[in-house]
Amino acid sequence: MARTQALMIEIATGDARPISKQIVDGVRMKVATGDLVSGMQLPSVRGLAQQLGINPNTVAKAYAELTAEGWLESRQGLGLFVAAPRQRLSQAERDKRFDEAVTRFVHDVVALDLPADEVLERLGAELQACTPRKSA
Repeated sequence: MARTQALMIEIATGDARPISKQIVDGVRMKVATGDLVSGMQLPSVRGLAQQLGINPNTVAKAYAELTAEGWLESRQGLGLFVAAPRQRLSQAERDKRFDEAVTRFVHDVVALDLPADEVLERLGAELQACTPRKSA
């Protein structure tokens, strides 16, 4: 039987994103980087709400979104688990989200007046740090 995986995600009160969105983004990142692998059990709604010091309804909303998108799967009477890897978004949706993310990034960074080579170097280093880890 799978053990419950503690979710080591942080909620930033100053973040413009709603708390449920921060949870969704945090879980997605942990799955994408290999910190959470297929079959791992996540904390219960109450457990994560207590860990983060937030309302359980907020966690339930985030878990529902992640389940609807195929990141998590609910097993009757057992809890929530990381779903098996699959293509979760259509290519058109991936392209749309990528375009939006790049536009937001450029708008945020251009005001910093940094040289393009420095921006690309730092971006490359961050992407390298997020490369999925190989599991034994």
